[in-house]
Amino acid sequence: MRTLKVTIELEMSVPDDWELVQTSEGTPVIRMADGAYLDMAVEPLFAADPEDVWSSTEDEDELNDILDMVDSEAVTYEFATDD
Repeated sequence: MRTLKVTIELEMSVPDDWELVQTSEGTPVIRMADGAYLDMAVEPLFAADPEDVWSSTEDEDELNDILDMVDSEAVTYEFATDD
């Protein structure tokens, strides 16, 4: 088995009242203005052909097989400041 490292970096324009908070386990998440929480995560997408439409799977076993391949994950949040 080989290790596949996937790094995802997003830059987003978000409302000023969003806040970074931590769960009881220390995982950083975003508290949105309406009181809901947002955690950015990857969802595997599938297609029958690479030029076809990509979509998530309805097959829980297929999704779990892919997710079971993840050894660890980390998401880092940091608000950027204009200098």
